[in-house]
Amino acid sequence: MSSNGFQVEHRYLELPQSFYTRVQPTPLKDAKMVCFNHRLAQDMGFHATNEADWAGIGGGTELLEGMDPVAMKYTGHQFGNYNPELGDGRGLLLWETLGPDGRRWDWHLKGAGLTPYSRFGDGRAVLRSTIREYLCSEAMNGLGIPTTRALFMVSAKDPIRRESIETAATLMRVAQSHIRFGHFEFAAHHEGPETVKNLLEHVIALHFPHLIKLEEQERHARWFEEVVERTAHLIADWQAVGFCHGVMNSDNMSIIGDTFDYGPFAFLDDFDAGYICNHTDQGGRYAYNRQPQAGFENCQYLANALLPIMGEETIRNGLQRYEAAYNGRFLQNMRDKLGLAQEDESDMSFVMDTFSMLNKHHTDYTAFFRALSSLYDHGYAPLRDLFVDREVVDKWLMRYKKRLEQETRTHEEREHQMRRINPKYILRNYLAQQVILEAQSGDYEPLKELISVLEQPYDEQPDFEKYAALPPDWGKHLNISCSS
Repeated sequence: MSSNGFQVEHRYLELPQSFYTRVQPTPLKDAKMVCFNHRLAQDMGFHATNEADWAGIGGGTELLEGMDPVAMKYTGHQFGNYNPELGDGRGLLLWETLGPDGRRWDWHLKGAGLTPYSRFGDGRAVLRSTIREYLCSEAMNGLGIPTTRALFMVSAKDPIRRESIETAATLMRVAQSHIRFGHFEFAAHHEGPETVKNLLEHVIALHFPHLIKLEEQERHARWFEEVVERTAHLIADWQAVGFCHGVMNSDNMSIIGDTFDYGPFAFLDDFDAGYICNHTDQGGRYAYNRQPQAGFENCQYLANALLPIMGEETIRNGLQRYEAAYNGRFLQNMRDKLGLAQEDESDMSFVMDTFSMLNKHHTDYTAFFRALSSLYDHGYAPLRDLFVDREVVDKWLMRYKKRLEQETRTHEEREHQMRRINPKYILRNYLAQQVILEAQSGDYEPLKELISVLEQPYDEQPDFEKYAALPPDWGKHLNISCSS
């Protein structure tokens, strides 16, 4: 295939050579296209007239002219401990393309085979985890939350050994940047201040161009503040939709504030503030209610890497932005979910009391807020039916109605807006599990249908009501491992 029509760059290669190793993909046998994201391709500025043509790229047997695959080197803190051995252990950055709107897209092939950073792994990905990442990155995009994207995935016949023998697959993950907090930690711990500054200027030039004209000290300070604020806003957005990442290590934190690296993630079913979605997270370090703190700790790891070139006061001022940015965004998100346009100083305590109620009564998080968005259309029954003890929710509803007396919008206007904020469809783990089982049997249609539903999570979609149903008992609190 020719690369005609692409405006191609590979600016990552401008970084010092210690940041990467050139590696060719290890070919898969007889790779077949599973899913191709045509809408995303259009946004990126190209049309894939024949999906099958791209299977060779996904399977590692072909490269387009201009692709120069590299495994990125970075380090990072994993569950609080620094690990110098990290890097792209099963993924390769192929090139960067520029879309018609000027947006930059990194193309990163996950599951491409062994690299110098594979450690004890085989450099491969399996169908199960590849489907989960494809589904979740597109679900998050549908929800309006910054995320890496899935351009296409292929499967192949190569057997991959995990807990059992599984099918090989690869994902073409695309994003504006694949640079992580861990890149800065690598630069600081192993290369020195000059390299940290090089990396920082590289990131500003490509992803924060509005800061370029400022003088150096202010440019660096403003950049760090923005990174801290983007991280805080991202995690406030996760909390609002009940998303649990599961592996918030600093090497999984995007420098531009995208949701990055989908492993043992989950969306909450029955609300459980202390929910742990990753069964290897024994201490609950990354439990749902500890994600905001984990985000702040990752900003501290980044801050330590920047200290030699920024100075303590600048770093301290930047870190101080986190709490206000998180609290402000979280409260605004929850006001929007509750349909509160007028601000009241009691709103945060009302939000926390609501969370306490949902937690105590194990209420389905998504269903609660969606039912709340149609009280005047569908009545109180759908909301009350989520509670065994109706008296509890009736008491809460009285308080809610009293709070709504301060609002100036009509009920119709308010609830219309609430339905644009409170999704009807989320990627519940049991739904992912069902389409994975179908795909492993060779039927990819259920997967494609679920993707199309998750792309429009706020719409009613009457033909697909089954995807909005509460999970069966076997499908709640599924424990997912990192093994992919």
